[in-house]
Amino acid sequence: MPISSEDARPWDAVRLTCGLWVFVILLYMPIIADNHRGEGWFSTALDVSTMFVSIGFAMLMFLIYRATLATRLQARLVVIAAAIFGAVLAQSVFDFLFVGFVAHNIEEAWHELPRDLAHNYGGAFNYLCVFGVNMALFHLAYQRRRDQRQQRSLTDAHSAAQLAQLTALRFQLNPHFLFNTLNAISSMIVTRRNAEAEQMTERLSSFLRASLASDPMEMVPLEEEFALIEEYLDIETVRFEERLLVDIQCSPEAASLPVPSFLLQPLAENAVKYGVSPSPEPVRVQIDARCEGNALVIRVADDGRFAHETSGRAGTGVGLSNVRRRLEAVYGARSALETRVMDPGFAAVIRIPIG
Repeated sequence: MPISSEDARPWDAVRLTCGLWVFVILLYMPIIADNHRGEGWFSTALDVSTMFVSIGFAMLMFLIYRATLATRLQARLVVIAAAIFGAVLAQSVFDFLFVGFVAHNIEEAWHELPRDLAHNYGGAFNYLCVFGVNMALFHLAYQRRRDQRQQRSLTDAHSAAQLAQLTALRFQLNPHFLFNTLNAISSMIVTRRNAEAEQMTERLSSFLRASLASDPMEMVPLEEEFALIEEYLDIETVRFEERLLVDIQCSPEAASLPVPSFLLQPLAENAVKYGVSPSPEPVRVQIDARCEGNALVIRVADDGRFAHETSGRAGTGVGLSNVRRRLEAVYGARSALETRVMDPGFAAVIRIPIG
């Protein structure tokens, strides 16, 4: 992922730096209080106030860290190390000058504070540790923000890919169905069944209006999905007349459960195409839904006697593959589509997790 200075946020640096230096002051408070024993609280407060200067030097380090994010690693490490040592040197010099200033102008007792070389070395080592930790915290905060941004980008990309997949799967259905229906209307016109052709055209218009208005990512109540499938079967009823019998049942507890829009249309279309169309006898298409434990079970079946003998539809056709892929995209491995050849007919059973 491209490096962005936006991931190194000043507010994160301020919070981490203040927290670190407050912790250091609390850790060293017994030593500070012992150094100013008998001088009163003001001397202790003056000594503690140098923390704000330390925070200022740390923030300068952060600006250097942020400015070198896009620099080559080797050069960047050199600059960061120089920034840490520079902050240690600046803080040590400030402490030395500050003690002298306070001793001459504010608190004479500060003349007794140690200002020898050994003490300065010890203090410089302590500052080196703290400023080093401070720089490490800057990097950890930056890396955390960068990882979060990368995860968001991956999530957005996955969502966009899933939406594109579901959109393609959803609208893959329309051309096939539309071709069949328009072909049937054309046949009716040729055979002068004009009233039936007009009725079928009106129903087709209503069905396609609902189809185009639907969102491929939308979840709709099952009863709404059943209503749309009923519209589709009404169109086919005009085409096949008494050869198509429809039986749709939905249990009350299943009616309000959400399902992907137009999920059942390819199954109903398969039942008509392979069950009703090749059969000279009436064929019943049954669609029912019920709850079984923590699963919603939807069954689309027909009793066409010529289905598996003439079409071999128990295989992996476009419609069944479409439904499986949509279920996988929405529910993952928690859903299933099972198919079986019956005597007579064919059944497809969808299992969707509830909740």
